[in-house]
Amino acid sequence: MQAQDILPDHANDVQIDGTTIRKGTVGAFLHNAAVLRQADISDAQRQHALNDILAALPALKALGLFDTLEIRDPQLRDFVESRL
Repeated sequence: MQAQDILPDHANDVQIDGTTIRKGTVGAFLHNAAVLRQADISDAQRQHALNDILAALPALKALGLFDTLEIRDPQLRDFVESRL
């Protein structure tokens, strides 16, 4: 299967099990995870990244991301697992 089989180029989102998944959801999650690994971010930046991750969790769960991949960062893993 290729990316266009799940989300064609002309589409910006897809419905899976009643959850809307926007193009870029996984990429945004990875970006926010990288932000959280930075030692010099402010509390506001950290909270913003966590809020964005929290908002994306239903879509990431519908995709089955966490059934396949394990989050290696212990703090982020605990945060995600406590909210799934």
